[in-house]
Amino acid sequence: MSFKRFFAASSHGEVWRLAWPIILSNSSVPLLGAVDTAVVGHLPDAHYIGAVAIGAMMFSFLYWGFGFLRMGTTGFVAQAAGQQDPDEIRAVMGRALLLSLIISVFVLALQNVVLWVALNLIDSSAAVEAGASEYFSIRVWGAPAVLANYALMGFFIGTKNTRAALMVQIFMNGLNIVLDLVFVLGLGWDVAGVATATLISEVSACLFGAYLVRRHLLKLGGTWVRSSLFAGGKIAQLLRVNFDIFIRSILLIFAFAYFTAQAASKGDTTLAAVAVLMNFMHIMAYGLDGFAFATEGMVGSALGAKKPALLREIVLVSSFWALIVATIYALVYALFGPSLINLLTSIPDVREQAKDFLPWMMVAPLISIWSYQLDGIFIGAVQSKEMRNGMIISFLLYMTGMQIFDNFWGANGLWAALMLFMAARGVTLALVYPRVERRAMT
Repeated sequence: MSFKRFFAASSHGEVWRLAWPIILSNSSVPLLGAVDTAVVGHLPDAHYIGAVAIGAMMFSFLYWGFGFLRMGTTGFVAQAAGQQDPDEIRAVMGRALLLSLIISVFVLALQNVVLWVALNLIDSSAAVEAGASEYFSIRVWGAPAVLANYALMGFFIGTKNTRAALMVQIFMNGLNIVLDLVFVLGLGWDVAGVATATLISEVSACLFGAYLVRRHLLKLGGTWVRSSLFAGGKIAQLLRVNFDIFIRSILLIFAFAYFTAQAASKGDTTLAAVAVLMNFMHIMAYGLDGFAFATEGMVGSALGAKKPALLREIVLVSSFWALIVATIYALVYALFGPSLINLLTSIPDVREQAKDFLPWMMVAPLISIWSYQLDGIFIGAVQSKEMRNGMIISFLLYMTGMQIFDNFWGANGLWAALMLFMAARGVTLALVYPRVERRAMT
């Protein structure tokens, strides 16, 4: 593709149209976390903050493992949309919701086991454990709504309706913030108030999302075909893809958990410095995810329509803008990183060590961008086997790097291994990317 044709491509506008709502909705996530912390931070004892933090962490790990419900749904819906098959779009949506319901039943049935395991893995005071248990026991009943919402988000992104995803996210987080203030500061429900606010918000968001999906389906047309909904081959394909993504997600979760555990073994100061800089990683992820999500829907649609030239254009254009944004993150961290660290902590030793690690944050966006983008491409293409295999190889390299680099660089070796992990995720998928283009040609 020539430079002139590249910059004249209509995909530039579509990439931004799809990406900005995701970036904006992601930005509301840390705001909600800050409000949760703030409302319990004004209660008379510090254990309230610990209880909410640990309770929220339990659900982050639990639900992150089921992220395949969104990713798998996105690819299948996008390809059905590209084929202009509204009946199959409905069937994909129905199968995803059915799977989310089955999983949520297991989560509710095993909630006591999950809570016991989580609390035994975390060394905390009796007061914190009691509060975390109360938080978990209330919020766990939102599991059916949360998992269904993953499928709904997959539908929105797959149909390139990211504004609906934004509306649901803003509605949920906004309602959660209001209920936090009412239940905790107004009614004095402390930890139970935070959990109840989240539960009500998750259920309400699911109902709102279902309404928006129904409205969108009416515009698309089509009918619910029972034989298609319960087609054995389609269900087997859904389970296979979701299992591949589940393995990929579990390894990703463990990689970051292991990183934190290794940092903790270096002492409290190193752990605190790493925790400060992980905020930089999370903020970066919120921005780059917008382009990855946009890529998912556009790639799936191009593949469904069998348009290899459009597929290539989408990949190039979305990656171009993602790289621009990644470069901006790198520059911001280079220019303002020390000031941001000072805002996040006032402890001199933690500040000093975090600043020693800061060069890793300057290169992280430029290394990590390719893993985000290629994840988006392969999710849209529903080529989960490549994602699974790439993650397994990357994870093995990461664990090897952890052992080797630690001997040479100490705490800096942890960051070197993490950057190796992010780079390997991009390289392993880039090597098999031609398979995506070949699919568009057949």
